[in-house]
Amino acid sequence: MARVKRAVHGRKHHRAVLEQAKGYYGNKSRSFKSANEQVMHSLQYAFRDRRARKGDFRQLWIQRINAAARANGMTYNRFIQGLGLAGVEVDRKVLADLAVNDAPAFAALVAVAKAALPADVNAPAA
Repeated sequence: MARVKRAVHGRKHHRAVLEQAKGYYGNKSRSFKSANEQVMHSLQYAFRDRRARKGDFRQLWIQRINAAARANGMTYNRFIQGLGLAGVEVDRKVLADLAVNDAPAFAALVAVAKAALPADVNAPAA
């Protein structure tokens, strides 16, 4: 097997990792070993959190829809159930945007959801 000399490519790899580690505290931005470990962790965190962000936004949308639905005299659960029964297919992102920016349109959707629910469900809990 031929001998492999790694000087040029090794330096290039070290320089690339240290470039990625710029801004890290202490040795994590200076020594290759620490920087490499931190960069690998950082890339894992970025991968994980790109996916977690989607759930975070969904949570935010649900909170906004719930607040607006309660302001119109209905809970989030009943509102979504009523929209489903009425056959209204609007996703939570759009509903949250309506709740924040267009209150009359959201109130109209609440009225549609209320009308679609059975009468015994609309009665307030005692």
